[in-house]
Amino acid sequence: MIIQFKAPIQMDIVTGLQQKLAALPAQVFVIKNHLAAMGVKSFDFTTAEAAAIDSVSFDDPSYTLGSRQFQPEDTIIGLPHSIIGGDHFTMMAGPCSVESEEHVKRMAKVAKEGGATILRGGAFKPRTSPYSFQGLGEDGLRFLREAADENDMDMITEVMDDTHVQMVADYTDIFQIGARNMQNFSLLKEVGKTDVAVGLKRGMSATIDDLLNAAEYIASEGNQNIFLIERGIRTFDNKYTRNTFDLGAIPVLRKLTHYPIIADPSHAVGEWDLVTPMANAAVAAGAQGEIVEIHDDPEHALSDGPQALKPKTYLEMCREVYAIRKVMDSFKEVSHVNS
Repeated sequence: MIIQFKAPIQMDIVTGLQQKLAALPAQVFVIKNHLAAMGVKSFDFTTAEAAAIDSVSFDDPSYTLGSRQFQPEDTIIGLPHSIIGGDHFTMMAGPCSVESEEHVKRMAKVAKEGGATILRGGAFKPRTSPYSFQGLGEDGLRFLREAADENDMDMITEVMDDTHVQMVADYTDIFQIGARNMQNFSLLKEVGKTDVAVGLKRGMSATIDDLLNAAEYIASEGNQNIFLIERGIRTFDNKYTRNTFDLGAIPVLRKLTHYPIIADPSHAVGEWDLVTPMANAAVAAGAQGEIVEIHDDPEHALSDGPQALKPKTYLEMCREVYAIRKVMDSFKEVSHVNS
């Protein structure tokens, strides 16, 4: 059951309903003027309760807290140097892996020049082969933090294990949950217990409902500072691109959930010359930001070199992306005037 309360909200009514619903028993969540009671399919309200309620729905999806039925307005995540969600557009860029202190600081300057306010980089790398570079660990976290701070940027990095959550939280502004860990439910619950923002990537074989239900594990623990990352899925054709970039998922997710939707064209296509066209397409499809990989010597990168943009190409991509974003915003302005 989802309840939308009238403004101004009557907290005595809300508190009373919480107690009644919890006694059923039911899990009850209240955020702003929204209340969700999990599994409740009917309820008799008093006259006073009914008068304080704007609407009630008993047909709520499994990802209740992330749904537009529960929270119609967009989630907006505020960080020291960035705003993610709503009408804001956020660029995130950096190397796939933190390879050295000097290198990540050099890439941070390039990312900043292109308009990125969030520096990405992996200190712990989940690799298909156990013999591939696995990251620098906590040293990598420190190098990434210093590079972000020196350029007045926020930081996003992957957390791979629930035992690493507190250590990574000491350094980062955003946890990244990678595609391979999208359904690592113990990890999702653990980051959900923090107040650190979470960028949740869609799994390689995950449906849209799978992604939204994974986000629900985080939200159900109390953390709703979540954004979703579309990074492509595996289909029957991977000869020319690393994955199939599901551009259609972007407007679908914008319709279904209030969480911001970020596009990752780097992992979606896996080839540097395809990243810019897909980044542009993602903006046109409604992405509220991009996360891309950059490297000044991709031929010798320790991970994912083929998809990394060289600095010049990255800056050109940013110019195109922002130009398309400006056009999209102008359409909204015209639509608003005509309405």
